[in-house]
Amino acid sequence: MDFEEVIRKRSSTRRFSDKTLEREKLDKILEAGRVAPTAKNMQDFKIFVIESEDAIKKLDEAHPCRYGAPTSLVVCANNTESFSSDGKHASGVVDACIVATHMMLEATNLGVDNIWTWAWGNQKLAEVLNLPENIEPICVLPLGYRSDEDHGSHMHDQRKKIDELVEYL
Repeated sequence: MDFEEVIRKRSSTRRFSDKTLEREKLDKILEAGRVAPTAKNMQDFKIFVIESEDAIKKLDEAHPCRYGAPTSLVVCANNTESFSSDGKHASGVVDACIVATHMMLEATNLGVDNIWTWAWGNQKLAEVLNLPENIEPICVLPLGYRSDEDHGSHMHDQRKKIDELVEYL
């Protein structure tokens, strides 16, 4: 699939089938995250792959948006490794979102359905996954194959005009 097709085709899946995600595809998705750009190339993120029955149960306990996906990625900021120029605004949250975006686009390229779900500030998720204090969940990416019952969002193709979003100075 060419890049233009990938960015237009990617959509949010809210009902997944129980079909297992192939390991080769998961490895490629994770590699797309590994090579994503981060501030000063600090690579200040950690990804947790949620696939086991126990891990899925813990995720569901703390995060309501897995949508039945057989695999989910919890993308976290490593706050002890994040770049900060002013002592207050670290790069971890932005970098984790960049990593997640790379993985979503690679998933789409491979025919794997996905959705970006918010996890920032979800202390319960950090607790049930027993994450170290410096590792902060930023988002969860459920991955898998769209259920026949999911017909996608009716708003997927609704976009503002470019001149509403872009201004030349």
